[in-house]
Amino acid sequence: MDISDLRIALYSGNYNFVRDGANQALNRLVDYLLRQGAAVRVYSPTTNTPAFEPTGDLISVPSVAFPGRGEYQFPTHISSNVKKDLAKFRPNIMQISSPDRVGHKMVGWARKNDIPVLASVHTRFETYPRYYNLAFLEPVIEAILRRLYRRCDALVTPSESMAQVLRDQRMNYDIGIWSRGVDKEIFNSGRRDLSWRQQQAIADDEIVIGFLGRLVMEKGLDVFSDSIDELKRRKVRHRVLVIGEGPARQWFEDRIPGAAFVGFQNGADLGRAVASMDMLFNPSITETFGNVTLEAMACGLPVVAAKATGSQSLVRDNESGRLILPGAIRDFADALQDYCQNDELRQRHGKAGEKRSEEFGWDQINDVVAQTYIRLIRQREGGRGPLSADALR
Repeated sequence: MDISDLRIALYSGNYNFVRDGANQALNRLVDYLLRQGAAVRVYSPTTNTPAFEPTGDLISVPSVAFPGRGEYQFPTHISSNVKKDLAKFRPNIMQISSPDRVGHKMVGWARKNDIPVLASVHTRFETYPRYYNLAFLEPVIEAILRRLYRRCDALVTPSESMAQVLRDQRMNYDIGIWSRGVDKEIFNSGRRDLSWRQQQAIADDEIVIGFLGRLVMEKGLDVFSDSIDELKRRKVRHRVLVIGEGPARQWFEDRIPGAAFVGFQNGADLGRAVASMDMLFNPSITETFGNVTLEAMACGLPVVAAKATGSQSLVRDNESGRLILPGAIRDFADALQDYCQNDELRQRHGKAGEKRSEEFGWDQINDVVAQTYIRLIRQREGGRGPLSADALR
């Protein structure tokens, strides 16, 4: 069997109506598979206002708007039309990327039809409740995730650090790495543009601390703003540049007066904006990889990040950036201050990150997933399926 023999049913809870790292990775994967001659059908909620055009054939899954977060859709069930389409398509492998209600149903459909399932894990869903004062729900969510992932043949996740978390949580015995790539045409140090900085009222000699991502609390906006407050108390000269949109934008603007908010950026404009920073500050602990970290590294920037899954697999502490214990405000401020006040250190660490980013090419990375599909199909043909729950205790 080779890639052209694959018939992949991909379920996503959000394939293209919000632009984020996970969705873009899925769309790049589908593009690669189609270029290799594979057949792919994507099943996902849809919207009349998608963030970008989907790659491949997209079949709509019934959904409703998520309460309080209208940009998201909550999938409700597998409709008869979806079931008919699945039966007509006749997949030989299924991938799920969302551990929601429909994700569970899709795994059930695949098991009923003796089709192996690969689950891709894109974010630390069990950590989200702590940002909404609901931390007591984390064990419950982890148990629900474990029930789902143990019914899958294998898992893939973007970093070794996240894979180890999943092993420690006893989610599955077969866990591989589906890393992330970076487009060097868009993200490179040559994109730095002082005239663009000047348009944002940023002086040429000002050191810019950047934030890149959706403006939601689970991205660590509280830690970011508290650390900036500490720099101000120390009278460390700097400017903050924020790239992104989201429901917490007004809260973030109020917390960081004087910051340059440039909104959503895409393509070459995004590359220019990132390269025009002097460092990236990424305090989030929810990512499994951290695409924004890799993009900043490709632009020659040092990264100050939380010592958490994702960042640990990219940033080399004291070589291409700093890894700080989550929530350690003074330590974050120390690292940011060092980069603000030491040009040689900032440039040396930025160059080291740029060199490291050269190891991440999209086609090579996506071929790992394709080869995992083939392995799982062969294992199923040989009589091997997911281990029983007892075997994973």
